[in-house]
Amino acid sequence: MKIKRAIVLGILIWSIGILLYSISYNVPLLENPETQANLALFVAVIPLVWFGCWFYYKKDSQTHGYRVGQTLLLTAVTLDALITVPFFVIPKGGSHYSFFTDLGFWMIAIEFLLVATLYWYARVNPQINASKQ
Repeated sequence: MKIKRAIVLGILIWSIGILLYSISYNVPLLENPETQANLALFVAVIPLVWFGCWFYYKKDSQTHGYRVGQTLLLTAVTLDALITVPFFVIPKGGSHYSFFTDLGFWMIAIEFLLVATLYWYARVNPQINASKQ
């Protein structure tokens, strides 16, 4: 596995995700800006992780998508713990505990893993099987 490549992609995905979350939070469309921002992030994660996997697999076709998804997710979680929570959540009265036990967080975390795994099964695994024949 190309760890450095996956971590850099995880940082990029997290950065774009934070940007989209912040923009969505500040553009009032729904009554609850938190729900709106989480929904926007949930939708945005799909193409972000898909693109991240596409870019990752340009150089590696041996690593299973679940492992790539784990690395992308753990990078984002680390950045959330070090940056998102202290600078965005705690000033609004939240905590690390409230952030990491939120259902929205876990749905997005599972989405990271599912999208990366689905990418591997849809794009990478068929190529591996074709090359074996």
